Order: sequence, then C-alpha cells, then structure tokens
Amino acid sequence: MDAPASLRGQYLLAMPGIGDPRFEKAVIAMCAHDEEGALGIGVGRILPGITLHRLFEQLDIEPGVAPDREIHVGGPVEPQRGFVLHSTDWVGGDTLMVDNRWGLTSTLDILRAIAEATGPKNWLVALGYAGWGEGQLDDEMRRHGWLATRGEDNIIFDHLPTRRWELAMRSAGIDPRLLASTSGQA
Repeated sequence: MDAPASLRGQYLLAMPGIGDPRFEKAVIAMCAHDEEGALGIGVGRILPGITLHRLFEQLDIEPGVAPDREIHVGGPVEPQRGFVLHSTDWVGGDTLMVDNRWGLTSTLDILRAIAEATGPKNWLVALGYAGWGEGQLDDEMRRHGWLATRGEDNIIFDHLPTRRWELAMRSAGIDPRLLASTSGQA
C-alpha cells in the first residue's frame, strides 16, 4: 500500500510493536510532508520537570497571564528547539500554516503574545520535532508501524496528552484494545 501524497494536517500514530521506544504510542501532528521530507510535532508526551513558566524564565520573558502548562516532547530531532502548535487565529511572520487546520511557529513572538493574552486561543509548546529525510517517511509507511488519521483539533487542544493516541485511533474507527503488539508475516 502506498503512503498518501501528503500527510500535512493529519496525525501520524505509532502502532504497537513499532520497535522504537521513542515512538511508543506516539501521536505526531504532521506539519510538512513533501518530496524533500517530513516534519511533525509530537503531541502525546510531556517533558518531565519543565513547564511554560520555567521556559519563560530561561528566555527572559515575563509570563504575564499565560497559564503554566506542561511542555511536550516534540520529537527526537533538535530537542532544544522550541515550537508552538496552535490554532489559526494568530499568525506571525514565520508561521507555517498547516492546511488551514493549525499554525506552527518557532519564534519568540508567539510566546510573548501568549504571555500578553494576544496569542492564539489554542496552543501547545513542544521542544524538538520528528523529522524524516527525502522519501524516508513514505518508505516507513509502506513497511511498518505508522497509521495516518485525520488531525482533529479537539484531540490536540481539548484532551490530556495521555489520551490522544487512544482518541486518534478511535477517530479512525480502530479500537486500540484489539491491537496486537507484534506483527506476523504472510
């Protein structure tokens, strides 16, 4: 089965038994996918020990009215680099619009806007990203372990990270309790 032409605006879900503990039950909001490669932001795991206010402190940003939320593990690539995945009601100079579903911004202006209550209505902050080189994700989609589902805003912005994988599976019509953790060969 061929991978879809573009996974932008979809969730990429790791299936049981993928073999890489970094992606166990991963939920990745796909933000870029073309002939040059792919980039997604993990939205299913939290970084222990760091919150938004602590990040603001490190960046010399006054937290203002921003709630002190957890920071997500965006992925294993460039784990020191920050991203904000957000609703489309706020756009900055470098915001990547993802199929009119989400915005992805990686500059400090969005953090300042969040602190000043002038940012997007819905947002989450992540450090790092999941990245694939030219054709790599398409090959992985053909071989094993990934399922692409429609990216629904409410799953990202209205539910706890620990529930997102199950909810995204169910939105695709899959009962995760019925999945096996190993696969066979025919």
